[in-house]
Amino acid sequence: MTGSITSTRPSADAEQRGGPLIVTEDAELLDDLLRLCAAAGARPEVHHGVPERRGSWEDAPLVLVGDDAAARVRGAMRRRGVCLVGRDQDDPDVWQRAVEIGADHVLRLPDAEQWLVDRIADVAEGVGRQALTVGVIGGRGGAGASTLACALAVTAARSGRRTMLIDADPLGGGVDVLLGGEAAGGLRWPAFAQSRGRLGSSALEESLPELHALRVLSWDRGASVVVPPGAMRAVLAAARRRGGVVVVDLPRRVDEGVAEALAQLDLGLLVVPAELRAVAAAGRVAAAAGMVLRDLRAVVRGPFADGLDAAEVARLLDLPLAGEVPKEPGLLGSDTLPAGTGRGPLSRFCTAFWSRVSVEAGS
Repeated sequence: MTGSITSTRPSADAEQRGGPLIVTEDAELLDDLLRLCAAAGARPEVHHGVPERRGSWEDAPLVLVGDDAAARVRGAMRRRGVCLVGRDQDDPDVWQRAVEIGADHVLRLPDAEQWLVDRIADVAEGVGRQALTVGVIGGRGGAGASTLACALAVTAARSGRRTMLIDADPLGGGVDVLLGGEAAGGLRWPAFAQSRGRLGSSALEESLPELHALRVLSWDRGASVVVPPGAMRAVLAAARRRGGVVVVDLPRRVDEGVAEALAQLDLGLLVVPAELRAVAAAGRVAAAAGMVLRDLRAVVRGPFADGLDAAEVARLLDLPLAGEVPKEPGLLGSDTLPAGTGRGPLSRFCTAFWSRVSVEAGS
């Protein structure tokens, strides 16, 4: 668990939340733990033993007990979220001490630094349930994947879900354009291209344009068209920690960056026009995406041709059928906001989809 630590400036929300409780008299270990808390944007409470103030031990979101303090906290109330932290990699008695204080984890520095920074940052950000993350891929060019991704995001935001739309297709023209927000202030992908390690989820959210009650990460109009795998991993992980819903508009070609995005999806939707050539092309896309993504489903778009219906398209692709979207006159290629009115076939599909996957996620 070695690696560099990416320090992020704590947001106002993070500074208001309780940080971890540190229990140690080892000055050198304390310096290390304070450094890690600073990197994670957290303000810890420090004691030499179990705090006398009622609730400090019980209510702390995370407790970091130094090896030197294990005997002093042995009689404390058992609780979750206790970590025994030290440096001696070869200490044979460390597991016994961990059992005696009810520790969930035994951490040896410096090997566990990055893991511990992430855990402290989760505490600082108040991380709860991760976002339901859905990717949308076109089975062929012009299938309408970006339109569906925008419609899903707009519908989720309209229903009150905390929503982020991420454009992972650098050659798609920009989902901000589809949403009518190409001139909106906020950061685009090039600002995150060198990101690595951990991004603050609140900082990410606050830096992005807000369009139609959702946050959007899209492309600027510059020449940059590459997102390194590390940057894709960092951005998607931060977006998911926000909770709510994340929708990702994906390109058909799976490179290293796209593979990182696919690995963080809960499910993917493959948009396939109901025609034989589109099905043939979509089969190749499904094979590539399916090497990373376990849950890929077909969305079949009308009009229907070549004697195909939605069930037959899904059968030919050997994919579960997520539903069909009949042709909606005046939508594709227009300035109309996808699912903007809350009416029509596309809106009905999106509403039914979120209801269904919310039930699946709950169970």
